Amino acid sequence: MGISIIKPDTRINFIGFRKVAYVISAICILVGVASIAMQGGPRFGIDFAGGVVVQAKIDTETDISSEQVQRALSDSGLPGMVVQAILDGKNEYMIRTSASDMDTEEIRQTVTQELSKVFTDAKIEIRRTEMVGPKVSSDLKTNALKAMFYAVLLITIYISGRFEQKWMIAGIMAVALFLGLTGLDFIGMPMSFLIIGALCISVGLCWYLKLNYALGAVVALIHDVIITIGVFSILGKEFDLTTIAALLTIIGYSLNDTIIVFDRIRENMRSKAKDSFATTINISVNQTLSRTILTSGTTLLVVLTLAILGGGAIHDFAIALLVGIAVGTYSSIFVASPILLGFGPSATDIEEDNNDK
Repeated sequence: MGISIIKPDTRINFIGFRKVAYVISAICILVGVASIAMQGGPRFGIDFAGGVVVQAKIDTETDISSEQVQRALSDSGLPGMVVQAILDGKNEYMIRTSASDMDTEEIRQTVTQELSKVFTDAKIEIRRTEMVGPKVSSDLKTNALKAMFYAVLLITIYISGRFEQKWMIAGIMAVALFLGLTGLDFIGMPMSFLIIGALCISVGLCWYLKLNYALGAVVALIHDVIITIGVFSILGKEFDLTTIAALLTIIGYSLNDTIIVFDRIRENMRSKAKDSFATTINISVNQTLSRTILTSGTTLLVVLTLAILGGGAIHDFAIALLVGIAVGTYSSIFVASPILLGFGPSATDIEEDNNDK
């Protein structure tokens, strides 16, 4: 017998809270979007903005903060400089600069000289120097956006085929969007606008073609990603390839939770034909609530540990997962399921479907 922390006869009216949940989600999204707009867009890291990364160690017994290192390099003339501690208490730092007209050796020498002027009793050791050119950073940004869009598109096909047996319709929709996106990219349209437009079209087509399960799942995924990006913007975090990896992980995790709920809804639609669709959804969410809490709770504990003890190198990755998993769990219950209710089958459709079976 499995572990259960929620009583089997629990009947929380989750669907009854859907309007409140919509308001909460709308506020979170608007605040995040406003933050991004006020900052002139996301704060891209070196992977997407280009520049140079220098990993430096200041060998001294005195603890030195990243702010002290930032001030020490303030007269270096390096543009767009950001200093981040890698290992707490080890005086090791990641120094990022957007300089693109200097070679790595020149930047290396500049950092060493400026730090030596301030920390005269310390030994300065440059452990790593990496440069990302503007062309490479642009390609990385484009490929990252494509990866996220195609992940959502493949999810749409899978959900539509598994829960609604509409593999062909979903496949044709996906191929059309892929060809359209590729064609517009080929003629030089900005990829960021193309991805946003393609996502909006995907949601619209799911609604028009009555791919209701896919519509609920895709809207929940977009909801999770936007809120996570908004929180990153509010916290002043950079967006780099590590952040994209975290967002793709969040998409997979949120989808898994949503599929569990949807699968139980589908099973209960067959066995509880006399219940309304809203009642069936509520019963299904309550039945999977124990598993949701256990899975999300244990995962959040691990990610929280990474965020606190993992060090600067993976801190942003852990923060993104922490926010995304929490929001993804919320969206599976309060976003995906209510959307399925709003656009899903009526009571008559459920009864006719069960009679056919």
